[in-house]
Amino acid sequence: MTDIPVLSVRNLVVEIPTRHAVLRPVDQVSFDIARGEILGVVGESGAGKSMTGSAVIGLLDRPARIASGEVYLNGQRIDNLSQAQMRKIRGRGIGMVFQDPLTSLNPLLTVGEQLIETMCEHLDISKADARTRAIRALEEVGIPAADHRIDSYPHAFSGGMRQRVVIALALCAQPALIIADEPTTALDVSVQAQIISLLKRLCRERGTAVMLVTHDMGVIAETADRVAVMYAGRTAELGPVREVLSRPRHPYTEGLMASTPQASLGQHRLRQIPGNMPRLGALPDGCAFHPRCTKGQDVCQRNPGPTLAADAGRSACWFPVTHPKTVEEEV
Repeated sequence: MTDIPVLSVRNLVVEIPTRHAVLRPVDQVSFDIARGEILGVVGESGAGKSMTGSAVIGLLDRPARIASGEVYLNGQRIDNLSQAQMRKIRGRGIGMVFQDPLTSLNPLLTVGEQLIETMCEHLDISKADARTRAIRALEEVGIPAADHRIDSYPHAFSGGMRQRVVIALALCAQPALIIADEPTTALDVSVQAQIISLLKRLCRERGTAVMLVTHDMGVIAETADRVAVMYAGRTAELGPVREVLSRPRHPYTEGLMASTPQASLGQHRLRQIPGNMPRLGALPDGCAFHPRCTKGQDVCQRNPGPTLAADAGRSACWFPVTHPKTVEEEV
């Protein structure tokens, strides 16, 4: 039982029917997240990162729907559950941290009332015990004077402190999985570092699995154990974060890394990927990246890249980037 991933996503397809076509913002996505592991999901805006997280937790906005594929939480399939059943999963099985904490917090309730309500809903405890645990949860995420601040309303907290409250809210029912959707984007750099450090510590101490959705490669490098790179709804590359960032195999990942300031040290201009990611309603035939790819060949214009399985490596590309072998690989 210990080998069962906390989250297992298999061939997930999300469709949005429109008047003119059926769009696929998520197309054949597969990955696993183990206990205590942080999987970073990275890509440009519109790549399908947030839509994947919303599909996992059952919060797709209509008319978007899961068209095919399977989602398992601790071995139990959850993508076919009713909304009532998913409400029981949210909070207890899966916690959510959104980019803007004000969308997660009720401005008319104190943070303590929201924490207590969540714990009483999912845990068999009294309100008095829930309040004690709520104070402890606020202390754990670094809220000073938590026994007094617990009775404050969300507007009384700074942006960074509100995000800490949201993390406490996501963790208070002791879920197995946290989905963090751009949790540091709206924060100052120093506060971003604190939130990243907090997520890493709580993940290690509690053994919580984390799906970290972001467009920031720096956050991925600092936080994640493995990374899934998404492009136009598909997984372009999946693997250990150090390997993917230092030895990318998909041309898109290589372009992302080459366009970061650190990778461009000593150059007068940052390198960039030509063109833009295609709109969902205007995807090219074959591999969606081929119009921007410098390594594309005829087959790339006819056939999509190979589907990347959760347990297979690394790059969904017909012609992956090659690198010189390391000493470890030669041995």
